[in-house]
Amino acid sequence: MRLASWLLLLTLWAGVACATDEHVASVRLAFDREGVTSIQARGQADVEAGRAVTADDPVRVASISKLVVAIGVLRMVEAGQLDLDADVSGALGWRLRHPQFPETPISLRLLLSHRAGLTDAAGYWQVPLGEDLRGLLDDPQAWDAAHAPGAFFRYANLGFPLVAAAMERASGERFDLLMQRLVLAPLGIAGCYNWAACDAATAARAVVLYDAAGQPVRDDHGGRAPGCAVITAEGAPCDLSQWQAGANGALFSPQGGLRISARDLARIGRLLLGGGEVDGVRLLSSASVQQLLAPAWHYAPGNGIGHEEDTGQGQARAFFCRYGLAAQTLASPQPGCGDDPFGDGVQRVGHSGSAYGLRSGLWIDPVAGTGVVYFATGLAEGRDGTRSAFSAIEERLARGD
Repeated sequence: MRLASWLLLLTLWAGVACATDEHVASVRLAFDREGVTSIQARGQADVEAGRAVTADDPVRVASISKLVVAIGVLRMVEAGQLDLDADVSGALGWRLRHPQFPETPISLRLLLSHRAGLTDAAGYWQVPLGEDLRGLLDDPQAWDAAHAPGAFFRYANLGFPLVAAAMERASGERFDLLMQRLVLAPLGIAGCYNWAACDAATAARAVVLYDAAGQPVRDDHGGRAPGCAVITAEGAPCDLSQWQAGANGALFSPQGGLRISARDLARIGRLLLGGGEVDGVRLLSSASVQQLLAPAWHYAPGNGIGHEEDTGQGQARAFFCRYGLAAQTLASPQPGCGDDPFGDGVQRVGHSGSAYGLRSGLWIDPVAGTGVVYFATGLAEGRDGTRSAFSAIEERLARGD
């Protein structure tokens, strides 16, 4: 082949490679038990402001938020305020039952591991301030009519507002402030669930989330906190004094609303690597961390849906194959599993995130004592990885390519 033809092919290949890597911002941070070992940050946290992204900028990490919620739950379990295996109705203050299986109790363990018989078909985030989340459970679409609680894995964001409601009633504290007390403040983390509990300096560094067309879709606040951190009914005031413990656990987005920097998220990873202790601060016993991370569900044909239904339709390989208490275990050996973005067969544990043009991940290797945090913004929906059910950019960020 002539040189000109080779150059043409090389140009076309490079164009395809660049097209699959288009994003607004990306951060990757590697760490071990002692601290951060490397940082890569590229792109802009705020395009309009021309502000470059850093590892210290808070970003909405999507479903990694669930893993941090589970740490808070385990702290309350250790304090005797919650019970993982009791009927959660007692903590909620009302009877939670699957309408097709009313004799089967639903526990926090089932909610945290997506085995409570719930779906997201009725919604999970749109209940406004002053209204009761309980009404959402009256919609038949909120339930998987074919499977009893405990019998089937179906990733459902709705379970986490219910977890947050139980936490609020058991403590008497607003969920976002409770998570500050239980997890974020003790670790020196300047983060928050939604924005109400973050200070002005943290809000000023927010990473704006963009869609694939480069349009801002979340946290485009011009360097300030948003005027209202929660959803309100049309025309209603943003008056957080209306909050009532346990009435609406969806207000502060426990399923995906944590704003936290990559550096601080690595601190969460180091806490888990340290068996519940990091830099001299102990939040959990090692037994609680083991319980948190150990798979409660293993994929087998017919026992669960291996992807999130609103983002994973059509995937040939399962994205979820092992799942604990809001913790995903990677590199499952079962046929049909695509849960190894690293491509090395090493068992890691943590959580992924995907929402509003963002992909994120927090993964630790407990044997090697290492971990990685990453996120990228401005991405298209769906996943297009070459070696896994994760997207191509997640595969690259996981490995540091």
